[in-house]
Amino acid sequence: MALVYEFVWRLLHALLQLHRTLVTWFRSHLWKWNGRLWKRAIAALIVPLALGFPNHKKCVPTTGKRVGRRLRFGADGKALEKLPLHVGLLIAEEEPRYSDIANLVVWCMAVGISYVSVYDNQGVFRRNNSRLMEEILRQQQEQLGADGSKYSVEFLSNGCDKQDHQVLSCQAVVNVLSPDDGRQGIVEAAQKLCRSVEQRERTAKDIDVTVLDSLLRETKNIPDPDLVLKFGPVQSTLGFLPWHIRLTEFISLPTHIDISYEDLLGALQSFAGCEQRFGK
Repeated sequence: MALVYEFVWRLLHALLQLHRTLVTWFRSHLWKWNGRLWKRAIAALIVPLALGFPNHKKCVPTTGKRVGRRLRFGADGKALEKLPLHVGLLIAEEEPRYSDIANLVVWCMAVGISYVSVYDNQGVFRRNNSRLMEEILRQQQEQLGADGSKYSVEFLSNGCDKQDHQVLSCQAVVNVLSPDDGRQGIVEAAQKLCRSVEQRERTAKDIDVTVLDSLLRETKNIPDPDLVLKFGPVQSTLGFLPWHIRLTEFISLPTHIDISYEDLLGALQSFAGCEQRFGK
């Protein structure tokens, strides 16, 4: 029996030695193999740079990116169940950033929105109208490239049909507004109605909402905003076209600074999914 135990013990000892030998061999060869892989990977990255070869990412043409972006804009616009005809951008922040506002305008144009109104209650954009125009045209060229002419812009002044600047045929209208546009229009319409009553062209009984509405639209030949995107912490319309927003949907966003296209698309998707009862 003692011989059997000794034989089993020697056999186990031999198996243990064999196991240690195999583990040591595998470790050494695996380290060498991984070392060769690392060297090949590093060489694949460093050698092309040393020789001045551009990587694959840099080889992608900028025009290709623009085309892909433009196709995405169009596809996103068509995918929406309901697309607003007129979008207002209400900036309720102290320091507006023109590049971000211009991005919003260009994205709205690209998805198929025909009218975009830019508003702040301090009249900053009205006073710097030309600067905003230049930034919009620059962003249009940068993001849409040669196809930017298909999304041409017409700039309106003071909410009327006076044209400040136009790029080829108009497909989108950009309107720069201030608090004077809404209030002044109502004042002028009221004065006109009073003069007509004074001159006995109509009686006081003839004056109603429909008459006032028609007078206001004589000086503002664009549709009422379907959607207003308000940027900033202030929970107020800040005098944005008070007569023209009776049926307008408002969506609040925290800020326009560094806003992304996905933020705008999310707001448009929310508008597309909302139910507008129109007073019913």
